[in-house]
Amino acid sequence: MHRSRHGGQHPGPAREFLRADEVGQLLEVDRSTVYRMAERGGLAAVKVGRQWRFPTHAIERLLRSGECVATSTRADRERMVRAAGASRALIELSAELLGVMMIATDMDGRPVTELINPSPWFAEHAEDPDLVTSCLGYWKQLADDPDFDLRFHLSPLNVECARTFVRVGPQLVGMLFVGGIDPTNQDDRSLYRLSADDRRRVLKQLPAVAAAISRLATHPSMSATREETR
Repeated sequence: MHRSRHGGQHPGPAREFLRADEVGQLLEVDRSTVYRMAERGGLAAVKVGRQWRFPTHAIERLLRSGECVATSTRADRERMVRAAGASRALIELSAELLGVMMIATDMDGRPVTELINPSPWFAEHAEDPDLVTSCLGYWKQLADDPDFDLRFHLSPLNVECARTFVRVGPQLVGMLFVGGIDPTNQDDRSLYRLSADDRRRVLKQLPAVAAAISRLATHPSMSATREETR
C-alpha cells in the first residue's frame, strides 16, 4: 500500500473487496460514515448478507481522484430540521394512525423534534434524566448501526422501536423512529401494544412516511420560503 492524497493508503491489488473498517481507515472517516455513503450511493458497494463489501478498484479510484468524502454536516442537520418542520402535521397524524410514538433525528441520532404521540409511560417519565440519556444513547447507537434493513429493535429500556432514513434529494439527512412499543404485549408499563398485523403495517408505512417527508422538504414552496427568509 502507499499513501493517498487523503493521507491514507491505497489498498493493494490482490484483494477484490474491502471491509467497511478498512475503507474508513483509507478515507479517514468513521465506519458509520462509510455505511451511510454506501446506502446513499456515494460509494460503490455490495451487500453480502448484512455486511457491506467495497470493490477495491472503486476505492482506489476515489483515492486517486482526491475528492472530499461527504460526511454528516451541520447543513445536513439544518436540512433535516426544515424537513421535519415542513412535515410536522404528517408525522403527528402518522404516529396517531399507526398507534406508535415517533421522533425525527439527524444522522447522528440527535432529535430535531420532540417525542410525538408518546405512550402514557413515556409521557409520564419524559423529564426523567436517566430516560432521556438512555434514549439519546440508543438513537446514537442506531445511527452507527451498519444494518440498514427495516426491522424492530429492542432498546435497553426493553421497548421496541424501528427506524428508517430521510433523504433530501440523494442525501441522507436524518432518521425517523417509531417506538414506545411493548415487545410482549404483557409489560406492566403503559406502552403501545401492537398485533402482528399492526407491526407489519408499521414497517410497511414507515418508509412511506419518510418518503413523504422528503417530498415535502424538496417541494418548490419550501425553496421559496427559504429564499424569503434570507
